[in-house]
Amino acid sequence: MSSNNSITGSNACQQSQTHQLGGAERSIVYSTNAVSLVAKSLLPTRRRLRLDPSNKLYFPYEPGKQVRSAIGIKNISKSHVAFKFQTTAPKSCYMRPPGGILAPGESLIATVFKFVEPPENNEKPLDQKSRVKFKIMSLKVKGEMEYVPEMFDEQKDQVAVEQILRVIFLDPECSNPALEKLRRQLAEAEAELEARKKPPEDTGPRVVGEGLVIDEWKERRERYLARQQIEVDSV
Repeated sequence: MSSNNSITGSNACQQSQTHQLGGAERSIVYSTNAVSLVAKSLLPTRRRLRLDPSNKLYFPYEPGKQVRSAIGIKNISKSHVAFKFQTTAPKSCYMRPPGGILAPGESLIATVFKFVEPPENNEKPLDQKSRVKFKIMSLKVKGEMEYVPEMFDEQKDQVAVEQILRVIFLDPECSNPALEKLRRQLAEAEAELEARKKPPEDTGPRVVGEGLVIDEWKERRERYLARQQIEVDSV
């Protein structure tokens, strides 16, 4: 009888130890998964865009006037990427273009417009700190498609914040490398805008119907400009 009791006790002990080991193993697995999730969340998001300047927007300091800044945006990924600007001061700032889609390796220079408030309480002009910030977001898209701002709302979980841009004021009367670079970028942005306005050379076929020649490019351009105006008005 005693031997049976000892065997039964031994089996119970082994089962208890096995049960404890199983619980410990599950605990280790859960802990490992939790650690990996935390580590993954701490990893920096792989950037899709290269910005120039990388984290600032330089504006000439001209109180009471609307001034301009510029930023170069390049798609450094292997996919088409949509980008979108946001600002904490939509009533006094706007961007041109406010968003768009870039093919792999494609780049553009965006122009940012801002109204500069006059200094308050005898504050030195360039000492005032602007609370206005800008944010550039990106979204991977499938090939060439039409840009619509709503795509960022429809795919929120896929949107990445590329950078938060701080506003830096520059004295327009003083020579400054950043100011010289800004002027070059603004000139390039204007040249790009003028180039987009020019009609392309007539190398493709035109559609003829009922005696009328339909200029497809002109229609596309008019639709694009109408959308841009709607986006600017909404900002």
